[in-house]
Amino acid sequence: MMKITQIALVLGMLLFACSENKKSSSIDPVNWANRAIVIPDSTEHGATYLSIYSQIYSLTEHRKHDLTVTVSMRNTSTVDTLYIESAKYFDGKGKLIRNYFKDPIYISPLETVDIVIDEKDREGGTGANFLFSWSMEIEAAEPLFEAVMISTSGQQGLSFTTTGKRVN
Repeated sequence: MMKITQIALVLGMLLFACSENKKSSSIDPVNWANRAIVIPDSTEHGATYLSIYSQIYSLTEHRKHDLTVTVSMRNTSTVDTLYIESAKYFDGKGKLIRNYFKDPIYISPLETVDIVIDEKDREGGTGANFLFSWSMEIEAAEPLFEAVMISTSGQQGLSFTTTGKRVN
């Protein structure tokens, strides 16, 4: 009887552990409120477009392979703070999926802040992209926006990168 109770207890614990609803890192990978800041008036504004792929086609247009995406927002200045006003994530049809923060955030000199799109997050599809609005001190080094897409299956893996393009 004791053995059956122990087995039932272990099975119950496993069932409870498996049913835990973990929040996707794609939605809130960092606590953006800790980075909220008011942007100084003396800054220059810009925007950068970054293509990403949360999925790519495999073998035919009817089969897709899911990817994990790391989006890096990099402050390339050694002395000036970078201000990110918005990080808007769009699907391949141009529909806004989410804006990662409601208030502007700061990125310290030479700091990198990442957004991770989980492999199971397929909302962006094959034509996903980001549009970043940012501000920096006049004549400061421009920010760098990059993405790394990666996936592994069995003994095979694939990875590739994209780099942002300033759009204004």
